[in-house]
Order: sequence, then structure tokens, then C-alpha cells
Amino acid sequence: MEKSSHKHSRGLWNTRLGFVLAASGSAVGLGNIWKFPYIVGQNGGGAFVLVYILCTIAVGLPIMLAEFTIGRKTSLNPVGAFQSLKPDTHWVKIGYMGVVAGFFILSFYGVVGGWTLAYVVKSFTHTIISFSSSKEAGHFFGSFISNTWEVLFYHALFMGICVGIVLRGIQGGIEKACKVLMPTLVIILIILMFRSLTLPGAMEGVEFYLKPDFSKIGPKTILIALGQAFFSLSLGMGCMLTYGSYLSERENLASATVYVVVFDTMIALLVGMVIFPAVFAMGLQPTEGPSLVFSVLPTVFSDMPFGNLVSIIFFALLAIAAITSGISLLEVVVAYFIDQRKWSRKKAVLITSATIFTFGIPSGFSFGVLSEVKLFDMNFFDHVDNIASNYLLPLGGMLTAIFVGWVWGTKSAEEEIEKYEKKFHWRYTWGLLIRYITPVAVFLVFCAKFF
Repeated sequence: MEKSSHKHSRGLWNTRLGFVLAASGSAVGLGNIWKFPYIVGQNGGGAFVLVYILCTIAVGLPIMLAEFTIGRKTSLNPVGAFQSLKPDTHWVKIGYMGVVAGFFILSFYGVVGGWTLAYVVKSFTHTIISFSSSKEAGHFFGSFISNTWEVLFYHALFMGICVGIVLRGIQGGIEKACKVLMPTLVIILIILMFRSLTLPGAMEGVEFYLKPDFSKIGPKTILIALGQAFFSLSLGMGCMLTYGSYLSERENLASATVYVVVFDTMIALLVGMVIFPAVFAMGLQPTEGPSLVFSVLPTVFSDMPFGNLVSIIFFALLAIAAITSGISLLEVVVAYFIDQRKWSRKKAVLITSATIFTFGIPSGFSFGVLSEVKLFDMNFFDHVDNIASNYLLPLGGMLTAIFVGWVWGTKSAEEEIEKYEKKFHWRYTWGLLIRYITPVAVFLVFCAKFF
């Protein structure tokens, strides 16, 4: 009764659909829309896509189910969850890693989210489609991110939107927002996909994207696919554990996990069907790298009928993806202060968001007034990204898998999974993956960073 009362005082997802859309919104971010296409382009197209899907099933799905299970079992934030299951042990540090990772990632993610909002505005003013070459578009992007005060304004605007949503709580804020934002994102993607596919020469891009060339697959390709599958699902940063803590005790954890993974993967695959037909139709190279979205696509839009409208729609899509991930990252930090420090939601949201925004200012300035300030050839933005993405996330994910597989135990986890639902049909497969395959795979991804 005490746990049930605690659950309701924290808030619960109103519906399964609301939870799935919110969790998918956390997973669907700039990693799917900005990073996935250029990684596919640099690693051989269709063959990489196939390996990515397999890695998502073998690595992403088991850890996500583990995080949801821990969250629902404890009804607490990452720190409180591990403290509840293994009190006063070193395992509690996994929870702290998740909260710190959420803090770090949102501090620079808010900057990039601000870029997407700026490009929505600049699309409305016809600025984005005025470029005659990707070099010119790239120069404009470089000029924009070095404009210190403009970047700071859009960074603040992005954080303000996230604060406005998270302040309203789980049902009234995050769930309600994601019920609108996620279907809108899918509709926009489908519209853009049909527009790309109708361009002359688009089928060459479809062939590159969907026809596997297995000669392109090597150990490095597999490691990159593993890393992308892991990071694109928002694993290891406490988001899924925190969202799981707001689940009703009658929710089917296994099927909810599958829905979220399928939705996230579907979005990533749809994005590829938008990008590659358009890139090939315009005679550009799919191996452009990180500049693909901000430097290459504006050139594509400028040569496309109704290009300005398409530009507005695309960057609105980017902004929505960034916002749904941003609110989940903020909720991780907020939930810690609500649960562990007994702060009110309002106090937790306002203080943590202000602190995260302030910590993110040097990241926003990293391409402007602080562009020359570097340590080990990396600016402040790169260092924060490196610490969170290359250390905190893989370590958090790997240790969570080990914790569930060997410390708390798969038997305890399976009892929670099966508590209010029918038989957990793939329990043996999940147990094998979470104990042996997943930790080793994430460990390999982590070690690959040093070679």
C-alpha cells in the first residue's frame, strides 16, 4: 500500500500509448535524424542498416527492458532505484552516473536543440534555401554557431520549452506533449519521404540505402552499429529507468519495450528514406558526415520544388525530436531531487534547469568566443559530449546489464516482469542476452574508443 501511495503521489502515465510515445520520444532524438543518416552513408548503406537492426535487438532491447523493470519495481529515480535494490553498496553509483549523464548531455544537447529552432526560424525567412552550394551552406552554418549571443538566445529558448513541459508533470506535461509531438513527427517524416521518393534519380539512393553490400561489413562496422543502436535508444543515462518508474503496476513491460524499440527503429529507417533519395537525386555524396543535415540538406532544399516549405517542415521535425529527448533528460535530474531531496516539482525543475543551462553556456560559446580554448584538441562542447557519450553511457549500460543479470538477478527481474501480465515468452532469450551477450557487446563498444 505504501508503494502504491508513493507511486500515485509522484504521478503515473495515464495510458500505455502515452508511455510508449513518451519513451519513444526520449529515444527518438537527433541521434536518429542527424547522426543515423551520415553514419549509414559512411559505412556502406544497406549492409550497415541490417547490422544496426540486429544490434538493436541484441543489445538495445534487453537493456531497455532491464531499465523499465528496475524503474517500475522501485518507483524511484536512478539513484533511489539502485539504493532500494542494493542499499549502501557501490551499485548505487550506477544511478548517480545516470543522473550526471542526463545533466551533462542536456547541457550541450540544449545548444544543438537551439540550433534546430534557429533553423526553423531561418527557414521561414527563406535564408536556408538561398545557398547555391553545400560549401556556402556550410559557411553560413559555421557563421551562425560562432554568433555567440544568437546561439545563447536559442539555447535559452529550447531550455524554456523543456521547462514549460516538465513543470506540468507526467500526465499534464510530458505525456500530453508527446501525444501531440510524436504523431506529428511521424506525419512530417512520411510527407518528406514521399517528396524525396518523387525526385528524379531518387531510386539510386533507395538502392544504396536498402540493398546490402556485405563486403562493406567488418569489425569496425559492427562496433559502430552497436554504438549507434545503444545510444539512439537513450540507454545508460537513466531516462528509461525514470520513465519506467512512472509505470502502472499493471503495465505489460515486455510488450511496451518492444513497441518503443520498434517505434524508434522505424523512425530511424524512415529518416534514411528521406535523406538518401534526396541526396542522390541532387547528385551529392552520402558520405558527407556530420555536416549532412545543416550543410548539405539546405542545398538539396534549394533545388527542390516547394523547397522552402520542405525546409520548414524538416527543421520542425528536427526540433520536435530534440524537444522530446530534452524533456526526458531534464526529467531524470528533476526526479532525483523530487525523490531523494524531497523538493517540490516546481523547485526541482526551475533550479536544475537553470543550473544545466548555465553549465551549457560554455558549450554554446565553444564555436564562438571560446573556439580557441582547447584542451587535448577538444573544446568544452566536445569534452562534455565525450565524457557523457563515450564513458558515462556505455559504462552505465554495461553495469546495468551486469546488475540485472548477476546481482539483482534475472529471476527477480522476471518475477517483476510477470507480476501483472501473462507469461514472459522470451524470458530465456532475454536472460541469455542480458547476462552474456549485451554486457560483452557494450564492453567492446567502450573499449573500441581507445583504439
